[in-house]
Parts: sequence; structure tokens; C-alpha cells
Amino acid sequence: MLLIYTPTLTSRLQYIFSLVFNDLLKLEMEMTRDKEYFIRYEGAKMSYSEETIGDELNFKPAQLLFEKGITEQDIKVLDWEGTRAILFNENPFDPFAATFYLVSRYEEYLPHQKDEHGRFEANQSLAYRNDFLTKPLVNIWAEKIKDLLLNKYPDLILRERKYEYINTIDIDNAYAYKGKGFVRITGALAKSLLRLDFKAFNDRFKVLFLNAHDPFDTYQKLKALNEKYVAKSIYFFLVGDFNEHDRNISIHQKKYQQLIKSVADYSEVGIHPSYSSNESLKVVAKEIKSLYQVLNKEVTKSRQHFLKLSFPDTYRNLIECDIQEDYSMGYAEQVGFRASICSPFYFYDLIKDEMTNLRLYPFAVMDATLNNYMKVKPDEAMKYVLPLIKETTAVNGTFISLWHNESFSNIGTWKDWETVYEQVVKAARE
Repeated sequence: MLLIYTPTLTSRLQYIFSLVFNDLLKLEMEMTRDKEYFIRYEGAKMSYSEETIGDELNFKPAQLLFEKGITEQDIKVLDWEGTRAILFNENPFDPFAATFYLVSRYEEYLPHQKDEHGRFEANQSLAYRNDFLTKPLVNIWAEKIKDLLLNKYPDLILRERKYEYINTIDIDNAYAYKGKGFVRITGALAKSLLRLDFKAFNDRFKVLFLNAHDPFDTYQKLKALNEKYVAKSIYFFLVGDFNEHDRNISIHQKKYQQLIKSVADYSEVGIHPSYSSNESLKVVAKEIKSLYQVLNKEVTKSRQHFLKLSFPDTYRNLIECDIQEDYSMGYAEQVGFRASICSPFYFYDLIKDEMTNLRLYPFAVMDATLNNYMKVKPDEAMKYVLPLIKETTAVNGTFISLWHNESFSNIGTWKDWETVYEQVVKAARE
């Protein structure tokens, strides 16, 4: 066990020490403000204070973990022992304060310009601007803290954390042509004719009236690949009402309900809260209830459609709806680690200044990021993915990828992307 002395115990301090020592380093620890008890203790110990008490390992704190509220921080990013360090107000490097700043998404509470979908963009982040978006700095710092502890206390026992891969698939649009309803079908056919796009007309007509295979119906293909590589998968289904950004078929259609049930027979299923639900507790609760009625079991996992996150409201709504795990922590336009961590961690509500029971699972790469935003060609995709996998395995983290069923359609912009998926799953499993 590790005994930690600090003159002041705050919610922020307890949260970050639990993350670093309990979750990342798998180390039992106790925190105390009792200096005499700390001095008498004969085992491994560490102080988080301005002064060293004895010959223990000492970290001099920045003030962030003792503050309340949210204020602009004077931050410098420097090279440090082969990686990067974040310094606050000219203080020495405090990896615990730096970890808190990154995983709490402190910068996303500060004033910033949002994109057209109301999102915090990667290019505004400290990680992007200082070229460490593709580095899980929090995990790297934790490993360096572990090395310092073991050098001083070689008998200290830390349980091994194992690398894990989680494959996730969003179902924004269950089928390309099927199940759209009379108005949407006739409108799409008419639009194809008006544009003289006879191929699109013929493809849609064949699926709807001649029983041809719908290109977005890739579920058996996905199942076979996941079984081949023994990849743990989670499917997130969009069940919100139809609108400009939520264009799936209706959850009231039996065909869609049958699809969801069939996928749930061999994989985990979660909710894909709609674009419209992001700031509405009532809407997201309705959607979760709809999915529950199809599955006949509790819905505990989620990922936001369009990756829309508004701190802290989005997560507060999910907590209110008894969601236990969320997989939205990542950027749409850039690959990498949005919170600079490649391990699950609990959401900390900065407004209430308290840790919650909602566990966040950060993903590192999304198919649409590579294809639609970064304009990467299929044969170049692994140049961006492999370094992320290597960074994650180096710290025994959790590598999470995000795909869509339409990515395997082999039509339009998704031609040849099925091979990329198999390459990623294979590399992540190995």
C-alpha cells in the first residue's frame, strides 16, 4: 500500500489520485492529512505538499487541485523526459494537476468557438496546438510515476493492467434504401431521375422491388469478421425521430426491431442518442426507453450522434437516465486521444466539483475521421492507426475504434474501406 500525505483533501485531489493510483497503476493507496501518522508509517509513502516531510517521494503541487470554480489557466507545454509536460503558473511540473486538467476537459468549459454542430473542435485543444493529440500523456505520466515509486520502494506491489481492444459500431442508418417509408422512397427515386442519376435510381429500385441486397446491410459481414478476430464489439443504435441529422428508419418498424434484437443476440448494444437529444433530457430519456422496449433489458451504454458533447449537460442527462458507460470521448475531425488518456475513467463534473459514476471510454480513431475529414485513402489509413495502437499497447491501455455499418458497403466514398476495418481489427487484436 502507498500512504499519501497532503495538507488539504479536496474532491479534485481524491478523484485524480484514485484515477492515477487505483485505476491506472492498480495500486492500493490511502490519503491522510495527519502528519504524525504519516511520519510513523514505515511502508511506501508519498507527499503532495510544498515541503518534504522526511525521505518520502515528494511532488510539489500546483494550485489547480485546491481551487474551486473554473478560471483561465496560465499554461506552458514543455518537452520532458522524452514526452511533454504541462506547467501551471510557472510552477514545477505537477503530473496530477496536469492529469486533472486534461481528463476533466477543463478547457472545454472555458469560452471557445463551436463548430456548426455546437462541438468543441480538436484544433482548439491544448493537445492539438502542442502536438500531443496522438499521445496518451496521462497514461505515460502514470508509468513514470510508477517507475519513481518502484525505484524508491522496490517491494511495492502493483497489479498488472492488461491491454484491451474494444470495437464499436454506430448504426446511424440501418439500411441505405429499405424501410424508409413511402414518402422518403418516392422522393428519393424522383430526385435520382431529376438529376439523371440512373445508377442511383436502378440501385434503389433493385433493392426495393427486386429483392437485391441493401448495401448498408453489412451485419453478417461484420459478425463474421468480429468472430474471426475474436473482437469484443458494441453496437450503438440511433432510434430518434427523423429529421435533418437523424435519418435512420423508425424504431417502430418491425424490421428495425428485429435487426436490433438479432445483433443483441451476439453482441452488446447501446443507445446512440440523436442529434436532437443532446441538450434535452426528455428526448434522450424517450429514446432510451424505446430501445429498452425493444431489447427488454436495461440500456447502460451510449455514444452521442455526431459526437455532440456539451459539458456538463450532456453527461448529466445521461446520468439522469442511468447510463453507466459513454463512448463519445473523441474528435470527429482528428484521430487521437481527446482527453489524453487511453483508459476508461469517471466523468468529473467541474461545475458541481464532484466525481460521478458515469464511466467514459475514449476512442482513438473513427472511420469517418479518416475518410471524410482527413481525406485519407484506404491504402494509407494504417499509417494513422498503427501509431495509436502502439501508443496504447505501450501503456497497457484500452484501444477503441469507431466504425459504421455503411463503411462496409463498398459504394461511393466507402469503396475499399472494408479492408481497412479488417486491418485495424487484426492489428489491434495482435
